[in-house]
Amino acid sequence: MATQVHPPRGMRDFLPVDKRRRERVLRVIRDAYEAHGFEEIETPVVEDASRLHAGLGGDNEKLAFAVMRRGLTVDDLREAASPLELADLGLRFDLTVPLARFLATHRSSLPPVFRAIQVAPVWRAERPQRGRFRQFVQCDIDIAGEPGIAAELELLAATGDALERLGIDGARIRINDRRVLAAALEHAGVPEDQRDATLITVDKLDKIGREGVAEELAGRGVDGERLLATLDAIGAGEAPEGFDAATLEPLRELQAAHVGIPLELDPTLVRGMGYYTGAIFEVAHPDLPFSIGGGGRYDGMVGRFLGQEVPAVGISLGFERLVDLVELPEEGEREVVALLVDKQVPALEALAAKRALVAAGRTVRMQRRPKNPQGLLDQLAASGATHVAFLRPGGSAEGLELKPIA
Repeated sequence: MATQVHPPRGMRDFLPVDKRRRERVLRVIRDAYEAHGFEEIETPVVEDASRLHAGLGGDNEKLAFAVMRRGLTVDDLREAASPLELADLGLRFDLTVPLARFLATHRSSLPPVFRAIQVAPVWRAERPQRGRFRQFVQCDIDIAGEPGIAAELELLAATGDALERLGIDGARIRINDRRVLAAALEHAGVPEDQRDATLITVDKLDKIGREGVAEELAGRGVDGERLLATLDAIGAGEAPEGFDAATLEPLRELQAAHVGIPLELDPTLVRGMGYYTGAIFEVAHPDLPFSIGGGGRYDGMVGRFLGQEVPAVGISLGFERLVDLVELPEEGEREVVALLVDKQVPALEALAAKRALVAAGRTVRMQRRPKNPQGLLDQLAASGATHVAFLRPGGSAEGLELKPIA
């Protein structure tokens, strides 16, 4: 019995019809981003392991695939205190760390304010489940060099435009600010050494509820009710007593903007990446239990690599979660010919006929004609073929009769 052969767990193959649909959706996203002045770049799929594990990627650093150094010996394997000591490279787990390195590398060749597009796969050693894969495509736009809120507004407008062009209704962007979260933690009296863990717990609100969050925080000696009350007041647009109201101004300005997609203030939004320094975003859709995108400001990251501060902010659409929501209208009629060639037709004659059809503006998929062609025609029709032509010995492209595939 033949053994079934599958791709690695958490990774997928795509048949031609699926690949064409994915590429069409990606074209719509790219067109929207380019219309807003963003330019596409490309970075390597691997980066230095030390850069990927610099403490900026949060829990995603733990999910990075490592690439072992060449020339390792048995003694190296025995003496290594951790697997990372054996790696000098790693597959990128997002597109933001590579972008920061790119900006540091090419800063002198770029304009003062640079708007970047990256559409590419990334890899994480996730436990595969709905909406989570080990290889997946991210669609990122970032603005480097603009410290003001204009950059956030541009990003949100371009994202809203992309979603509108894709025909996705009901999406909204939740917004918050890491500076507001830091001020809320201080206002609630959360000790410095508990603040990162406290935010991780707050991020579980949608999973364990308010009581669960308060109970978990109380177990660490944090007054969860006081913190949640502070966040509630912020969500209502109020500055709690003793809270610096000026901290809320950037968030209020962002919330009041009209960017073509609803913006929803959510003071409990955390975003797990350790590199965020200001505004943070998450794209939500009512039909999905998880986000379809997110991002934020990360002013300190590029400076780590460049040695001078460069303000930066970005947002990413998670393509694998997004693509299933998209129902694009049918493209204009495209004539795709299934050219079925009798076995007796020489290869050079078959090629000449195919080239003539292509030169006439048609897409041609050439196959040897089987005894019963119906099964093959069904397959070709499912992959987009619209017409069939049969090439017999002595035939030519001029004499071919193109018939619609029923």
